[in-house]
Amino acid sequence: MSTTFRRIFQVIDGNKKIVGDGFDVTSPMPGPRIRQLSPYLLIDHTGPMPVAPTDKPLGTPPHPHRGFETVTVVYEGALAHRDTAGHSGTLGPGDVQWMTAGAGLLHEERHEREFARQGGTLELLQLWVNVPKRDKMAPPRYQNIRAAAIPAVPVAEGRGTIRVIAGSYEHVIGPAETFSPITLLDVQLSQGAETILHLPADYNVGIYVVKGSVLLHGNRPATTKQLVVFGWDSPAVQLTATEDAVLLVLAGEPIEEPLATYGPFVMNTNQELVQAIADFESGGMGKFEDDE
Repeated sequence: MSTTFRRIFQVIDGNKKIVGDGFDVTSPMPGPRIRQLSPYLLIDHTGPMPVAPTDKPLGTPPHPHRGFETVTVVYEGALAHRDTAGHSGTLGPGDVQWMTAGAGLLHEERHEREFARQGGTLELLQLWVNVPKRDKMAPPRYQNIRAAAIPAVPVAEGRGTIRVIAGSYEHVIGPAETFSPITLLDVQLSQGAETILHLPADYNVGIYVVKGSVLLHGNRPATTKQLVVFGWDSPAVQLTATEDAVLLVLAGEPIEEPLATYGPFVMNTNQELVQAIADFESGGMGKFEDDE
């Protein structure tokens, strides 16, 4: 019996932009398919970019967030984080940071100091993930997930691996704690590898090609820095690597609630956005002592 694969809605190219003074970014979303990818809201792909040696690490200065989560996956280089909820940490290749902004905080992301001093190549991916209305004002939370703590499922014939960052895949459970059902997978395939991903049919599903190229369902190509958005008519997605490839699989139960966004705030109503802005401007999201 032949397998029915998920319909492919669209293959999306990213837009280029500069974030802060240290991140050359490609972003395929937000965009016209944002409802088909809920709870995911944004993809920012930094690099791969050269970082010249410096004693002053570059990056983004302190800025606020409320009402959602940021998820950062590092592929090359190293990143340092701190926030006004008292969390700090560094990320290297394979590590994942899952930060819940919740009721609100300021955070800062810069090239890790020793990496900045030596220079090198930086490549990372940051996602914005929505949370249900009931959790938007939850206390901020910080999960610093090391590469060694992320379990992997082997692809047939040893031609790749599927790291389970969040949710479960083939009975393997990822370490990230989430507010709604999410499956986030980091897939690495060798050229010629073939696999069929099985994900809940009622989940929204997107696949972002970090590097390399694949054929979807045997006939639809996707290549580096493209986002593929799928429908809900099957649990199955077929992948064939036409060259060595790294993919991030974004799957999750959609959050069917109103969405109101303004810059770094993601809420349900405009009134909540007005309150978020007022809280930030009054200092209610904290401040760093060295900025006083």
